[in-house]
Amino acid sequence: MFNHASSPLTNAASNSKGQRLSPLRLLDRYDHRIDCEALKGLAGQSILNPRQFNRRQVIAIAQLAALLETRNVEMEKPLDGKIAITAFFEASTRTRLSFESAVLRLDGKVLSVPDGQVTGIAKGESLADIGEMFNTYGDVVIMRHPDTDCLDEISKNLQRPLINAGNGSGHHPTQALIDWYALLKWRPELCDPNCPESKRVHLGIIGTPGSMRAVKSFVRLALMFAGGVKKITLISELADPVGLDLTEPIEESPIEIEIINDVQEVLPELDVVYVNSIAFLGDSYRKLDARYKLDETSNLKSDAVILHPLARNDELSESLDQTAHNLYFAQAAGAVFVRQALLTAVLDRLDRISGINDV
Repeated sequence: MFNHASSPLTNAASNSKGQRLSPLRLLDRYDHRIDCEALKGLAGQSILNPRQFNRRQVIAIAQLAALLETRNVEMEKPLDGKIAITAFFEASTRTRLSFESAVLRLDGKVLSVPDGQVTGIAKGESLADIGEMFNTYGDVVIMRHPDTDCLDEISKNLQRPLINAGNGSGHHPTQALIDWYALLKWRPELCDPNCPESKRVHLGIIGTPGSMRAVKSFVRLALMFAGGVKKITLISELADPVGLDLTEPIEESPIEIEIINDVQEVLPELDVVYVNSIAFLGDSYRKLDARYKLDETSNLKSDAVILHPLARNDELSESLDQTAHNLYFAQAAGAVFVRQALLTAVLDRLDRISGINDV
């Protein structure tokens, strides 16, 4: 059993198993300063696709999330007077609740649609008309929907910032920010454009980016960190798992990228293993083949870590939960802080958080 002695005492509850990540390691790297200029560029913006971000903004969001994780900012009420609408037309546990927790802990208010069938959608109402109504109900809309084209439809009339919480097989940009927040706390050197060779990582991604929105968004951000990522290996049962959204950025990336179908072939070489279980195919979900399962017998490097956006199925055994490979619980534990940071920036409330030192 490994210990958690390096973890700081913060105001937030941490994960119960696996590695516990210290936000102070990331903050110390920047002398506890936040790149506010990069964050101000997000004010009033909709967050629909990870390609909207640049590397500087991803790091700035992680910096602010780390600051929020180490401090109790509830008394400052950064989102006082703001209303967030969480409109979930598709099932969700972590995403909806972490968004709502993020808003409420910053003293904002939430109007929640936990099930699309309780809305006018059940009567045939269009998303465009619902977007028109949302304009008068709240200040930001956070939406998950099974239709990949839903963002275009609701945006026909919606004038408030829209945050994409998952659109069919499209993207899940805030999940990708959470994934990279975990990685940057785990290894802050990845922030550096010239990361030392000993700290650079070989990423292994088990899944199909073309039909797995969380995987697709994770890869999109990974391509921004060419200084820290030396190689990406996509492990999939499909011959062409990439999909149209990633084809061009992958071709343009300086990062070496390979596609294989045998996880055992590459597993001993991987520093980070990102695994997801669910692919969205048309109007249904498909799970990973059993041969991609990770458990305590898997031939992982001794210091390799595993990320998973959760919920998991048989592809990730609970036998790994108590090991140092488990970064996925710490990954999930950072969700509220990342979403707090993003909401504060989008709603232009950075000035409500005292003591922020700009870079």
